[in-house]
Amino acid sequence: MHGAVEGLAAEDLNARLDPRANSITWLVWHLTRIQDDHVADASGQEQVWLSQDWSGRFDLRLSHAATGYGHTSKQVAAVRVDSPELLLGYYDAVHEQTLAFVTGLSDKALNRIVDESWSPPVTLGVRLVSVIADDLQHAGQAAFIRGALKRR
Repeated sequence: MHGAVEGLAAEDLNARLDPRANSITWLVWHLTRIQDDHVADASGQEQVWLSQDWSGRFDLRLSHAATGYGHTSKQVAAVRVDSPELLLGYYDAVHEQTLAFVTGLSDKALNRIVDESWSPPVTLGVRLVSVIADDLQHAGQAAFIRGALKRR
């Protein structure tokens, strides 16, 4: 994430390649919100978004529970930052909480059911792989946008 975000001005972070595209800001915020939400739920901890007041620091005109899932173009446009430090600060805080949780997990722990609303129910292992896959996809998209903006 640092490679996709560091050194960019707010204008580039918040830029959208077209009116319906995601910005780097939205992508990094969203992937971090999803990781924060899912890992906090699986670990029984409070989300960093709330416990460390990142919600207040971002001061978005969205629900505190918003993660970006299903966002409209207007909601995507509402996720803006003034500096890369805000995005990376939140990302790093969630990354630290995630590492603290996953360090030392046993194989048995990965088989624990964490979400029974799906059929079949979701295990911790599947949930963590899902979070990693989502993060990688959106991190790649953010890096692509950075490259496209540099070529303008």
